[in-house]
Amino acid sequence: MGKNIETLLNPALKDIETYKVEGGQQAEIKLNQNESPFDVPMWLKEEIVGEFIKEPWNRYPDILPYRGMQAYAQFLGISPDAVMMSNGSNEMLYTIFLASLGPGRKVLIPDPSFSLYAKIALLLQSQIVGVPMLPNLDFDTEAIIRTARDKAVDFIVISTPNNPTSKSLTFEEVRLIAESCDAIVLVDEAYIEFSRQRSILELINELPNLIVLRTMSKALALAGIRIGFAIANPVLMGELAKPKIPFASSRLAEITITKVLANYSLVKDAVSYILHEREKLYNALGAIGGVTLFESDTNFLIIRVNNAESIFQRLRNAGILVRNVSGYHLMENCLRFNVGLAEENQRLIEELSSL
Repeated sequence: MGKNIETLLNPALKDIETYKVEGGQQAEIKLNQNESPFDVPMWLKEEIVGEFIKEPWNRYPDILPYRGMQAYAQFLGISPDAVMMSNGSNEMLYTIFLASLGPGRKVLIPDPSFSLYAKIALLLQSQIVGVPMLPNLDFDTEAIIRTARDKAVDFIVISTPNNPTSKSLTFEEVRLIAESCDAIVLVDEAYIEFSRQRSILELINELPNLIVLRTMSKALALAGIRIGFAIANPVLMGELAKPKIPFASSRLAEITITKVLANYSLVKDAVSYILHEREKLYNALGAIGGVTLFESDTNFLIIRVNNAESIFQRLRNAGILVRNVSGYHLMENCLRFNVGLAEENQRLIEELSSL
């Protein structure tokens, strides 16, 4: 075969790297992927698995996971045709981007933001319009609106609260962006359960260009089961459903989300524990010299240190895995770690103090 394989592939692949987690995914104290420190309790797992065993494994699940979508719609108090369930919110991101973008289309992404947004946009050969965060890592709302208009963008994606900066837009700021820009606005609320701000969800019928994205991997402690949801007005949702991968969610995921939502007090208890620990962790970090703190609206914290790579490695050697986020714009020498159990947070504070 005379041709170079690269010339036969999507040219966008040249600018894209395979997703990886520096430091791996195993550690004595694992604080690098913004997970919940609480697993689903054994009694509930047994109840879920007991129901899953009765399912026919030789048959396809429903084309779309209607049972799961019905359960989440009921939980939110909205119409089921405004809800779409996916195999993690990452799969939903691919679906929404496929439905909204393509060669020559423009997508506005605040910078820094979740790395997958830019990756999918590049794959679809769309033009990325970046809007830098402010130096304190807050969103620059005026710049977002001005840039969206000046550059006539087709699509805006906002992660609020934002990963990796841990900052949020207010309800009114999100509304203003969606109202004043002639673009589809995707609001990724992966961390909304930990936020001081209220969700923009109530405006899906008022704003025909609004999509809200949710994940069950953070507050709901289901990162291993892969469940995400998109919520939009039914007309828009009907269009988003067109590129959706059929049969992508398992029956296990549907049973799991139904049972966890029925026992939502477990989630509320976990969230209040995490927020209490976040406060303690924030105050303790403030007492350590050489640490610059950023206020957090998520289940993780960002700190700036003198040499992030060296601190990252030394913590890793001590059995504590955090994320070095120094590669992001404006985040030089920053480390990110989620709130763990009280004793894990204590160990982290002790190690950082000694370093």
